[in-house]
Amino acid sequence: MIDPNTILRVDGKIAFVTGATRGIGRAIAESLAAAGAAVCVTARKQAELDETVVALRAAGGTATAFAGSVSDPEAVEAGVAHCVAELGGLDILVNNAATSPWFGPVVTADMAAVAKTWQTNQEGPLRYIQAAWAAGMADKGGVILNISSVGGLKPTPGIGIYNISKAALIHMTRQLAIELAPAVRVNAVAPGIIKTKFSRALYEPDEQAAAARQPMARLGTPDDVAAAALFLVSDASAWMTGEVIVVDGGGALIWPS
Repeated sequence: MIDPNTILRVDGKIAFVTGATRGIGRAIAESLAAAGAAVCVTARKQAELDETVVALRAAGGTATAFAGSVSDPEAVEAGVAHCVAELGGLDILVNNAATSPWFGPVVTADMAAVAKTWQTNQEGPLRYIQAAWAAGMADKGGVILNISSVGGLKPTPGIGIYNISKAALIHMTRQLAIELAPAVRVNAVAPGIIKTKFSRALYEPDEQAAAARQPMARLGTPDDVAAAALFLVSDASAWMTGEVIVVDGGGALIWPS
């Protein structure tokens, strides 16, 4: 029988969240801590990590941080090792960090920008998954959540390179769901337009008009994505793997308008 008081709790679990100092990553880290997990946050800037840890602890959570880039293989290994050493293990991995340095047609894309996108959005998550698997998930099990995008499910002008990388992340999610089962569940969230610094080019300079085009008549918030993320890493989704939950306010229903 389902206990509604505990089904979305992750008490006693240890989570590692990349790109966790702002936007979607920060909201996911906060939701995991509030639901009982000890959280290791990682990003590139130490000052932002320090502020995030202070905030998580002030809210009653257990938190630690590691500064490093998702595109740095040594930082990936060291970050996971830090999580295990400081918190005692690793049960939940959230691959949220991403980049989108190229805006324009795919056919004229700068290949250095393409390489950076691939390295951060595809290679980085895979490296973290490999590190988490080797650090204990292979034996003890766990949950992996990849933050993709609706752009990984449909083409949109201007951000094709980013979209292709997110489509690859979705396919990697499904591939690994087969390979790592039954010990580890692997799922993804595909957000639509979320009101964050990262996505501001998609709704500025006319946020009101961008919101009006959505069936839900507003832009998404990081908390909207964090709610879906908490569901997918908790026992509420215990029989789900290889799935992609779209969180876009119904935007996909009216595409391509």
